[in-house]
Amino acid sequence: MVKRPILGLALGSGSARGWAHVGVLQALAEEQIVPDLVAGCSMGAMIGAAFAAGRIDQLEMWALALDWKGVVGLLDIGLRGGLIKGDRLLDFFHGQCTTCQFSELPLPFAAVATDLASGQEIWLRDGKVSDAVRASCTVPGLFRPVLHNGRYLVDGSVVNPVPVSLCRAMGADVVIAVDLGSDRERRFLPNHRVTPINPGRKWLINTLVPWRGNGGDAVEHRAVLPSPSMVDTLLGAIDIMQEAIAQRRFASEPPDVLLTPRLGSFGPFEYYRAAAAIAEGRSAVAQMLPAIRIALAA
Repeated sequence: MVKRPILGLALGSGSARGWAHVGVLQALAEEQIVPDLVAGCSMGAMIGAAFAAGRIDQLEMWALALDWKGVVGLLDIGLRGGLIKGDRLLDFFHGQCTTCQFSELPLPFAAVATDLASGQEIWLRDGKVSDAVRASCTVPGLFRPVLHNGRYLVDGSVVNPVPVSLCRAMGADVVIAVDLGSDRERRFLPNHRVTPINPGRKWLINTLVPWRGNGGDAVEHRAVLPSPSMVDTLLGAIDIMQEAIAQRRFASEPPDVLLTPRLGSFGPFEYYRAAAAIAEGRSAVAQMLPAIRIALAA
């Protein structure tokens, strides 16, 4: 009998875009493709932990019930270590996932974080699962660093946004990676799309204002580009950095199959758009299903 290869799933970072991981897991399960192990970074660690604990359905129900008011209510402002303390948001997420120990999980799982002092990539595979996930999700500058075993840890995406290498280290023969950052619109403000008025001339971002041109009474629409907020600037810069890091890691540590859900229109805090993100995750699996079957049959 031919032994099936050990399948690992690397779930990448992506804030609210991370709900797409739920759709990926659901679509794989419907095709009887079940990972033997999971590694996650940031929101990928959150979803991966829930899946490893057998609580992905509960997490999906909670996500689909979220509205924008519920998201705002989970944000607590902080002035020490980050703009947002993150206690309400991360504690609530963890309550929906698991508070068990790694050794109690029915499926092998690991999360990646970053040592703020040394810059070292930290693989979290023991202790309390929720503590590891919290460390992996701590976006630097936005959330307070997490003190874990004598180290201050921040988001794993600083060093490894899509942890293919961690999956390999856990024993995976075949790795399916889910990259949530490859389809991303460059924008300062959520839901604002930059488009050309006339090719090679002017650019606009949703808002148009009239102005008088050389023709006297003639009125033309001139572009108005809003100034980005501090949070927009921070998250936009982190997105650019993570995308560059992920591409370099893929070059040296390529997955067997790469899934890239189309999530460019999603803002980082649009957690209330879970249904749309989950659908995009399902679509990514459908598109790459032949490649997945070939990888597993090799």
